[in-house]
Amino acid sequence: MSDETKGAAASGGADARRRRNTGRITLRDVAAHLGISQISVSRYFQEPQRLSEELRERIAGAVAELGYVPNLVAGGLASARSRVVGMVLPNISGPIFADTIQSFSDALTARGYQLLLASSYFSATLEENAVRAFLGWSPAALVLTSHHHSAATEKMIEGANVPVIETWDFQPKRAPIQIGFSHVKVGRLAARHLVDMGYRRIAFVQNSLAGDISALDRRDGYIEVMRESGRRPWTFVPTEPQPLRAGRQALEALVRRREPADAIIFANDNLASGALLAARGAGVSVPDQCAIVGFGDYAFSEMLSPGLTTIRPPARAIGELAAETIFGLVERDRDDPADGAPAAPEELFCELIQRESTHEVR
Repeated sequence: MSDETKGAAASGGADARRRRNTGRITLRDVAAHLGISQISVSRYFQEPQRLSEELRERIAGAVAELGYVPNLVAGGLASARSRVVGMVLPNISGPIFADTIQSFSDALTARGYQLLLASSYFSATLEENAVRAFLGWSPAALVLTSHHHSAATEKMIEGANVPVIETWDFQPKRAPIQIGFSHVKVGRLAARHLVDMGYRRIAFVQNSLAGDISALDRRDGYIEVMRESGRRPWTFVPTEPQPLRAGRQALEALVRRREPADAIIFANDNLASGALLAARGAGVSVPDQCAIVGFGDYAFSEMLSPGLTTIRPPARAIGELAAETIFGLVERDRDDPADGAPAAPEELFCELIQRESTHEVR
């Protein structure tokens, strides 16, 4: 053995001893434990779909047994491709985005990606901070909500060297890929339902959170239909920050007018449920005296009494389509670098779910 070879061997042995002394199990240890190549173990974390189910189960068992934790940062640097996707939502604790988060996360996990979540709570500044932090980690992709951003966020989107997707909205003229629906059309759908049912004094209740600009787009759609049908639009902005109390405040204010509302569209199901729960105490019969429509189709909406008529967004489809779009963008060059970008997703649509809180006016 040459002196150079001996030196390399000695260096390798020293490296191995240092790894053992740190107590950190390496990818090489997992491969040796199973008697397979390191490439197969690496592929388990990065491209699990390319391994057989039997091999995935063996590797998963060894990873659990040995307590192996992959160094995702080092792996991302070595391959020049991160396995992390950042997603910024207005509210990660609210029910409206739950199906999107779950379906998106499930799809990413199945392909060896990891989801990082941040909540802006309808604050443009908090969203800006989250976008800056995520882009600093060079994610595989960045997923935002809506097209309403601060000027600084727009600048970061423009200069991002990773795919940027805007969800829960559809603005096809924008550069970021759009996966969602038109909130203006949602407002039109809710208003058209009530107009067709025969209601005339139809009000719209905005979110008490000032940053919920998508709700204002729905309001604009409502206003369009009201004017087209010869009805006078009017909106109410609650001052109560808590949604259930805000819904109650809106109901009480709108039915006590000299010409009370005979139907109310709420910016979301939380507000609408607050109105429904307060109606009985206020002596208001729903829908006989006042019909109520929400947005979101939360799990509890059909359990209310009366059941809440609402607009159901394609929440799960948004998450699934966002994940598939990311895979198409970041993985398309693996087998054929000449492949072009995948086709832009088409507009999704919401569905009106009629329940007992609205009926035809006789």
